[in-house]
Amino acid sequence: MTTAELHRMTGAYALHALSDEERDAFERHLTDCEPCTQEAAELCATAARLGLAVSVTPRREMREQVLRRITTVRQDSPGSPVPVRSGRARLRARLLSRWTLAACLAAAAALGGTTVWQHQRAEDALGQMRRAEQGTAQISAVLAAPDARNRVAKLAGGATGTVVVSHERDQAVFLAAGMAHPPTGKVYQLWFDDGGSMRSAGLMDPGRSDQAVLLQGAVDGASGMGVTVEPAGGSKQPTTSPLALVNFPA
Repeated sequence: MTTAELHRMTGAYALHALSDEERDAFERHLTDCEPCTQEAAELCATAARLGLAVSVTPRREMREQVLRRITTVRQDSPGSPVPVRSGRARLRARLLSRWTLAACLAAAAALGGTTVWQHQRAEDALGQMRRAEQGTAQISAVLAAPDARNRVAKLAGGATGTVVVSHERDQAVFLAAGMAHPPTGKVYQLWFDDGGSMRSAGLMDPGRSDQAVLLQGAVDGASGMGVTVEPAGGSKQPTTSPLALVNFPA
């Protein structure tokens, strides 16, 4: 593979479109080629921004529509009038009416419980949706900030991590690509490096290999960030050696 061919692989590398052999060769090339390193970092950040740009904000009236529909029970249309009966037929009709009324009351009680459950599920889903929208908006704002700067780091197993920092917003985003799932009962935890003192910056989603995470906390005072494997729920201080330590771009 010639050097000229390696120079043309930055775009495919950013989109994870290289074979394992090509990726290994290109990453060896990056150690000696500053222009390709910079271009690959910028393309990785751009690809992440484009991915976030496809998010759709739901209509404002959707919440009211959902809550209204789940509490609506469709009723059968009225049937034809019941013919008048006499004697044994009237008695049978009264008994049947009582059993029907009891069944309707039981069904109504069950339906009421189901409706409450559905309402709570809808409220929970709407709350999650609002939190996801807020997080996506914050991530997009950092990536699109005029002063945003990024730096790429190599992680274990061929994964890559890109940190994007906006000092004007005092925020940072970590973009992970191709990360292996953590061991069962473990999670990836992010940290701010405050001159050698590690400060928790939040947890990553253990079920996703590619993700964008807004670091929790202020960037001011931090010289970089790190990633460690911690017990589910996270730790107050790192309990394992960092998988990666990345200095923030100037």
